[in-house]
Amino acid sequence: MTKKKQSFKKKYLIPIIGGALLVVAIVLLALLHRQKLTNSDTVTLYLPTGITYEAVVDSLDAHGCIGNKTAFNTLAQLRKYKNHVKGGCYKFKPHMSLWSALTKLYYGNQDPIRLTINKYRTPESLCQYIGKKLELDSDTLLALLRNDSVCAAYGHTRQTVIGMFLQNSYDVYWNVSAEKLLDRMHQESQRFWTDKRLRQCKALNLSTDEVITLASIVEEESNKNDEKPDIASVYLNRIRKGMLLQADPTLKFAVGDFSLRRILNKHMEVESPYNTYKYPGLPPGPICIPGTASIDAVLKNKQTEYLYFCAKADFSGYHAFSKDLAGHNANAQAFHNEMNRRKIYK
Repeated sequence: MTKKKQSFKKKYLIPIIGGALLVVAIVLLALLHRQKLTNSDTVTLYLPTGITYEAVVDSLDAHGCIGNKTAFNTLAQLRKYKNHVKGGCYKFKPHMSLWSALTKLYYGNQDPIRLTINKYRTPESLCQYIGKKLELDSDTLLALLRNDSVCAAYGHTRQTVIGMFLQNSYDVYWNVSAEKLLDRMHQESQRFWTDKRLRQCKALNLSTDEVITLASIVEEESNKNDEKPDIASVYLNRIRKGMLLQADPTLKFAVGDFSLRRILNKHMEVESPYNTYKYPGLPPGPICIPGTASIDAVLKNKQTEYLYFCAKADFSGYHAFSKDLAGHNANAQAFHNEMNRRKIYK
């Protein structure tokens, strides 16, 4: 090859080829960026902590999200995602671009899930529910709730710590740790106890734990929010007079049978600190997670002279209230007569 030809190649041909390759590379990259997921509906993936890149690809493929694995793997290589795999819950909208999906996965931009806390009665049932909704192990969470040091760190005992959970819906990450979940519930509890509510506690001469415990009894007594202040007033009046609370729900909790519809003498003799027919004052902790309506019914401190109440004989779910034992006995007899008529014996 002559020097003239070599000079021409170096001056024109190599730049032309290089430019052409660059154009091809740009076109290919543009085509790759235009690749989309192939799912026609929103797909939610739960990727466990420690999951491998290959398992992520298999999961996406199993849900019909990847139409072109070569394109996905190439983009994943460019995004350097293989070294940044993070577990969690991720939602992918229909026909989302592969690049956007990989960016979401790369940064671990999870989609929160809705955790709804209802009227759970025991730490065991609460933890079982949470364990089904989140990645964390229910036994691990339960162990923390049974740990005296952990409970004390949040200002609770093992008996009262369930009161740190409030009936509500919370957006949390699926792979949140048990410790961080407890921190979150503590923060939510702190927010709930506003200055106003704390002043109401002080006026009642009750701690927040005691209010939650009393509210849990109110919660179990009725699902009628409009009569909860009256029910709360009965128990507050009894506390002020030093009377036994004699709350049937506490017996159900002590016996461990929440399906009981009729309280018998044998139930009143059960040996338990939750037996308010035997032991004065409030039980050592809540018997369920009460709702806001029950808590505020206690804090409202409605002034009545009621000392007794029982279910109405019409089975409406409402209660008949009375100031004295004679009135209560008449109401109770009417209810028991109706129970007998309906053949409800336990």
